[in-house]
Amino acid sequence: MKLLYKELVLAAHPTSIVFAFLGCLVMVPAYPYTVIFMFGCLAPYITFLYARETNDAWYSAILPITKRESVKGKCRLIVSIQLFQLMLSIPCVILRRILEMENNPVGIDATVAWYGFGLIIYAVFDLVFFPAYYKNGYKAGKAFVIAAIPMLLLMIAVEGAVHLPALAWLDSYAPPDLLLQVPILLIGILCYTVLLCLAYRVSVKRFEKVDL
Repeated sequence: MKLLYKELVLAAHPTSIVFAFLGCLVMVPAYPYTVIFMFGCLAPYITFLYARETNDAWYSAILPITKRESVKGKCRLIVSIQLFQLMLSIPCVILRRILEMENNPVGIDATVAWYGFGLIIYAVFDLVFFPAYYKNGYKAGKAFVIAAIPMLLLMIAVEGAVHLPALAWLDSYAPPDLLLQVPILLIGILCYTVLLCLAYRVSVKRFEKVDL
């Protein structure tokens, strides 16, 4: 927890914290809700870019922590931002149903499947971004560009899928359709857990070879 506290207080850019609260965008009537995940992926980029400009890597190097722990701190920070964003959206989705707001006409609504797809998007982005960044420990821009490609492709696929009649159940709040969406959520949770652990391991191995 001390590592996470250090990251939140000293290393997290204020904009990243703002992005964590953008889960409330599910209240917007006509909005491509997968863009919310893009903000969750922008948070690592801005945070790591800010860390580079403030020489956070050098500061962490003089602390009584290892490079492995330094990577762990950053991973915990990003996971906290991404999961907080999703958790914050839940009461907003419930409020949407209470207010009987119409389904999103732009693309996928904030259904159970949406959460599963969001976790998958986060997982793939983190898997690419973290190892790419920790290959040298300072090229956040290059790492983001590389990771943004699969992120954008997944976003387009998710938004487009619900416009296919055969996949209309992904955009439904009807109880039978929600049950069909549960496996997607479980797959998302599994992907996020496994791929993030893999990203952490690869990042540690790469960062330990970097000469600060």
